[in-house]
Amino acid sequence: MAAHRKPKQRLYTGPAARTAATLALTGAATAAALPGPAHADPQRTPAQVKAEVDRLYHDAEVATEQYNGAKEKATAAEHALDTLRDEAARRTDRLNASRDALGSFAAAQYRAGGLSTSVQLALSSDPDQYLERASYVDRIGDRQAAALTKVRRQVAQIATLRSQAEGELATLTSRRAELKKHKATITTKLAEAQRLLDRLTPPERTAYENAGHGSADRADRSTARGPVQAPNARAAEAVAFAYGALGKPYVWGATGPSSFDCSGLTQAAWRSAGVSLPRTTYTQINAGRRVSRSELAPGDLVFFYSGISHVGLYIGNGQMIHAPRTGSPVRIAPIDQMPFAGATRVA
Repeated sequence: MAAHRKPKQRLYTGPAARTAATLALTGAATAAALPGPAHADPQRTPAQVKAEVDRLYHDAEVATEQYNGAKEKATAAEHALDTLRDEAARRTDRLNASRDALGSFAAAQYRAGGLSTSVQLALSSDPDQYLERASYVDRIGDRQAAALTKVRRQVAQIATLRSQAEGELATLTSRRAELKKHKATITTKLAEAQRLLDRLTPPERTAYENAGHGSADRADRSTARGPVQAPNARAAEAVAFAYGALGKPYVWGATGPSSFDCSGLTQAAWRSAGVSLPRTTYTQINAGRRVSRSELAPGDLVFFYSGISHVGLYIGNGQMIHAPRTGSPVRIAPIDQMPFAGATRVA
């Protein structure tokens, strides 16, 4: 029976005890660091995921409009820089031609200016011919002085152009840095939103995609279009363009024809009607006459959120066509789907 007794556990003392304790602590720390159900972050509910994803998409849209504004300014700076460089090149060519002419004048004067006028007259075998040549040299001197003044003026103008070009280059560099910053913000927000959506089950994902859209939002173009009572032909043309864009994907920074962001869609719609709109939501709201919600007519631009970060094209009956966000194509939606911020009548 004694053979079956459980042997006594050996107790460690001294260095052996310290080693055992260290190993035990290390194992405990490792176990705590390893992922597992007991240590996992609490999962968010589908409602919490939806709220967070909506916030991330909204933040991305704000950054998108900032990106669009920075891009518009960068394009303008790049165009101004190219114009200044082209003008500087043209003026440099003219300066070189003026310098060549000035060199010819100087050479002629040098060849004729070795002797004083009285000596040249005394030595000349044909005084009449000398006087004729002397008059010609004087004219060359006058032309040389005028040419020199012209060269100096051209040099100063080119220096001014180059200084302006340096300023535009600094502006362009700053705008490109803005673009990079806003682009990083957009991609980060969208990636985080996608990470959260990937946690949802397929039914939860479908419920999120359909949440808040309503039947009008999912209406196809054949049943949604109907007669459009726009206030004028241009507004009707803009609305017709928006209907033609239904189903096209949202892509941030896009202005068509195959994809759009929100302000890109409204800009393209009104461009088709011959009206030029600025690029961003916060500039488009000032591109026409403000109208109240009760005055809305098809073709009006409707804006949302306190920062004027979203825009759609009103089509009547409380509905708009808009490019919602990444993953959601151009669609019809009720204007009370988002916080209404104002409206503008373009034409």
